[in-house]
Amino acid sequence: MYVSPNFKTKKALKEAIKAGKMVTIFQPGPFGGNELTDGTTAVEGPHYPKPHTWYATVTLENGKIVKVK
Repeated sequence: MYVSPNFKTKKALKEAIKAGKMVTIFQPGPFGGNELTDGTTAVEGPHYPKPHTWYATVTLENGKIVKVK
């Protein structure tokens, strides 16, 4: 799973969540469309084709990331 918008670092993702920004998740390719709206899942970034340099577990509520581990 990826996050939208595309963050270069996990720190930038955490700062956006702390600031109350709207951050969502998505699954690219043919497996997309059934993303969680509530619960916990794993995400990675930055988006392909750049190499993934960070990974995180996120908690979602109503389709929005509310917590990053």
